[in-house]
Amino acid sequence: MTDLPPFAVIVVNFASSALLRDHAASLDAVPPGRVIVVDCFSGAAERERVRQLASEHGWDTVLLDTNDGFGGGTNAGAARAIEQGAGVLVALNPDATIERDSLARLVSAVAEDPMLLASPRIVQSSGEPWFVGADLYLDEGIPRGARARARFAGAERLEWATGACFAISAELWTLLGGFDEEYFLYWEDIDLSHRAIAAGARLELVDAEVVHDQGGTHAERRSARAKSELYYYFNIRNRMLYAVKHLPDVDVRRWARSSARIGYGVLLRGGRQQLVASWRPWRGYLRGLRDGRRIVRAHRRSTARLHEHAGRR
Repeated sequence: MTDLPPFAVIVVNFASSALLRDHAASLDAVPPGRVIVVDCFSGAAERERVRQLASEHGWDTVLLDTNDGFGGGTNAGAARAIEQGAGVLVALNPDATIERDSLARLVSAVAEDPMLLASPRIVQSSGEPWFVGADLYLDEGIPRGARARARFAGAERLEWATGACFAISAELWTLLGGFDEEYFLYWEDIDLSHRAIAAGARLELVDAEVVHDQGGTHAERRSARAKSELYYYFNIRNRMLYAVKHLPDVDVRRWARSSARIGYGVLLRGGRQQLVASWRPWRGYLRGLRDGRRIVRAHRRSTARLHEHAGRR
């Protein structure tokens, strides 16, 4: 990999050092100093485990005093990488494995086109596809995999690249300002993709593959299908955050009216059994709806003040 341009692999950790240990073999293919592990603080013992792993494998570390979320952690790692001269940034989940050849293809693709946001195919350990492209359907704000395109032909959609693994040039990352940290967790990759496309970049699924241990990054993992309370909360809340940041008011209102129904669809991603076995999914659902409504109300007040101010001119 010495013939590749300067690059860095950025891994954000939060209480996931066991995953880092289990997937360290693939990172060992990366030249020393080019792996940057960002540890969002979750406890002293976890911090020490991350330090030890980094020392054993020659990884650089960014040790945050707080949990800044996925977006904040990635931003911190990217800042370190760019400071050290990396021209290409590769974000990789701690529960993901990438082989040397696939990593090289991602880096090369972005080096050849700095206005490219590149994604690999992502498969589960069983070989089942997990990501082969994705779209946000703008009529109601529902993300779907690329395989749904034929079924929803003609619908207005926005292509997006998953944050589980992507490559981007330092030039484009800097132009975009990195992830919007207001999302904290989930939807920040959709937001980044939106802004990349608006800036004239293009998205591409590169001939590269990553193996993803689905759900492994969640400390509350209970089963292969069940999701964490935070998964429900942020997916429901951040749908409306995205709406107020990027959509016309008429679309914001339409998305808001369907929040309860779309949010229930998010709940069902974890299966029906968990809905009777625990109150946590329901709490995440209700909190997500509540805070999504608060975001919309704040947006309306801000818009009204702007209109009032403009009317006085």
